[in-house]
Amino acid sequence: MEFNAKRVDEANAEISATLAKETIESNLDKVAKQAAKTLDIQGFRKGKVPVAVVKQRYADKLREDAEGEALRAVLADGLKELNIENSDLVGEPAISKFDKKEDGSIEIEIKVATKPQIDLGDYKSLVPAVESKEATEEEINARLEQMAKQNAPLQKIARKRMVREGDHVVIDFEGFVDGVAFDGGKAEEYVLEIGSGSFIPGFEDQIIGMKYEEEKDITVTFPEQYQAENLKGKEAVFKVKLHEIQEKAEAEINDEFAKQFLPDGEDATLENLKAKISEQITAEAKAKYYREDLKPAYLETLVEKTSFALPSSVVDQEINYALNNKVRTMSEDEIKALQEDPSKVEEMRNELKEDAENSVKATFIVDALAKAEEVDVSDQEVMQVLYFEAMQMGQNPQEVVKQYQDNGYLPAIKMSMIEDKVITKLLDEKLGK
Repeated sequence: MEFNAKRVDEANAEISATLAKETIESNLDKVAKQAAKTLDIQGFRKGKVPVAVVKQRYADKLREDAEGEALRAVLADGLKELNIENSDLVGEPAISKFDKKEDGSIEIEIKVATKPQIDLGDYKSLVPAVESKEATEEEINARLEQMAKQNAPLQKIARKRMVREGDHVVIDFEGFVDGVAFDGGKAEEYVLEIGSGSFIPGFEDQIIGMKYEEEKDITVTFPEQYQAENLKGKEAVFKVKLHEIQEKAEAEINDEFAKQFLPDGEDATLENLKAKISEQITAEAKAKYYREDLKPAYLETLVEKTSFALPSSVVDQEINYALNNKVRTMSEDEIKALQEDPSKVEEMRNELKEDAENSVKATFIVDALAKAEEVDVSDQEVMQVLYFEAMQMGQNPQEVVKQYQDNGYLPAIKMSMIEDKVITKLLDEKLGK
């Protein structure tokens, strides 16, 4: 058997071989004998089926198994010769050539991707300068006023007037599609904040200008993405009656107000609440500053300064992902033009290649940084974040997690969390110097 295994670079290798007809036939005999021991074929006792009968009945499947066994043996020999462990592999080896010859031999070529060797150098010296963030008195007071407004009780307006933006209205409503009332489209004395966007687009706008005890028909169209299948894209008429207009009462910001937001046992004073708010605003500002300014700048510098070979298969996957996203935004005519001229697809791939390489490079750099800094994120931490975010959005956490699992998103979420954790650690160290 002709055989050759070589390193293309530090992250890619190729294994090529010519499988002799004799090798395939020998494997075929072996897998047929194994199958004969377990197959249940009418007319023969189990385990006593003649090999010739097995070969005749399952010829195609047995030959496929025999070729697969020969292929695996070549891969194992190639990895051994190249001193590549299974733990070094990135993704599955790809068969780039499987050419059956007239003499019964098969020419094969296998492409193997491995984890690149990365020398980060003095990566800490490349961390950008970090400015400290502190909440201002104006920001603290603005947050206090916002909290007071959100938590102030509603009260009926002192004088009757028309509804305006920001009001809370008490209404009865019932919805009809094609003159027929639909489930979930009726409520009495419902309190709705005008401008909250909690109802179908256009509904709240048409409440503006209504007067006490006024009745009005409001026509809206359900969005195409609406959750109820029977209402998607449908025009509906809501019969609405306005009972009352309410607005937020003025809330006094004092020590009594602070007690609503500070845990029991703490010194519930306005000054302590202000201190808590200051910490919160500062943390939010720092997180935004790190996420939007420093982290992208640091990763860009590392990508530019760090050189290493990239696994070709991973880069191709990233290009394919970017290409698919781009195609989704194209018109039917543009897609048709691509189908008629394959060279245009190749042009697009070439245009996307540099960004794809940089994205893959950044991913491997973050992985190397995490190892260097001994930073990790457990599966439990990922679950906690997903559960918390789902509950904030009013979604079922278990359903959200299952959806991420089914779509294969969990590794990407974990990698994103590791990236935030390790770069935040480095930026915090820089800030402390």
